[in-house]
Amino acid sequence: MQALVYTDIQKLIYREEKNPKLLKGESIIKVSASGICGSDMHAYHGHDNRRIPPLILGHEVSGVINKGKDIGKKVVLNPLITCGTCSYCENKREHLCPKRIILGMNRPIERQGGFAEYVSIPDKNIYSLPENLNIKEAPIAEPCAVALHAVELGENELSEELKEGKALVIGAGAIGLLCGLILSKVKKCKEIVIIEPNDKRLEKSLKYLDANGLKPSSKNILKDHFNIVFDTVGLEVTRKQAIDCIKPGGTIIHIGLTQPSGNFDFRKATLQEITFIGTYCYTNRDFEKTLSILNNKEIGSLEWIEYRELKDGADAFKHIHEGSCSSPKIILLV
Repeated sequence: MQALVYTDIQKLIYREEKNPKLLKGESIIKVSASGICGSDMHAYHGHDNRRIPPLILGHEVSGVINKGKDIGKKVVLNPLITCGTCSYCENKREHLCPKRIILGMNRPIERQGGFAEYVSIPDKNIYSLPENLNIKEAPIAEPCAVALHAVELGENELSEELKEGKALVIGAGAIGLLCGLILSKVKKCKEIVIIEPNDKRLEKSLKYLDANGLKPSSKNILKDHFNIVFDTVGLEVTRKQAIDCIKPGGTIIHIGLTQPSGNFDFRKATLQEITFIGTYCYTNRDFEKTLSILNNKEIGSLEWIEYRELKDGADAFKHIHEGSCSSPKIILLV
């Protein structure tokens, strides 16, 4: 099969690789589309010790079953593979399973990803493609589930209804935009500010999201003002902005993984009873709910997605790295 292989820092090669073998309890998927995630970019930059080259990245995947059960069926994959037997899995918190792994990762267990013609995955992680969702759009289900989980985590912590609150979203990448769309179109939040340094990406996002879009340096970003803040970037500077902008008793949802440490105003967090929640993925229920949201077109048009051929994937990574790409999400077509 042909695959886009991560071979070194900021280096991807489109080349011939061995086809995956069919394993018991799994199916092999002929990949139709696979999205580039922020965590794929972390690997590309050499900042992810769970993804060591050489490796086929990619975990936002749709396709058609090629071998295994239901051959020919159009599907979308939940790439988060869990043990199913630990206390977290048994209590429907499988996203916290200590043995969780994901497609496109080789530490601690190797799972080649979806930037390839074929990928193998357990049958329990395969979902039917929703009737009203285009197969090339379907990889957006995975980041949308991340955003839904984050929004509902924050919603559960608020003392007032989310639709009556003021929300700040830091970052207009796919997760940031999807958080904004869920806040606006699903949760009916009326006051949303989204901040993004990339002018092209901010302009693109605001065509689809009813929000006030600002640069991070804008004086119009009020301190001690927002009930809830979503940091979808995860830098020291964005965490500082989050704690500066949150109002007393508010909630910060930290989704970004860019920078693992740095200074943070714990004094304000303590004195003003700020809730800080880290979140990385989603439950099976979140994924299923996301498929329903996408099937019913609840977050509106997905025309903000950009599509490129898998063979051109190295250039796509490069353009994201350079900031020359305006789209919050690039999906590679196989």
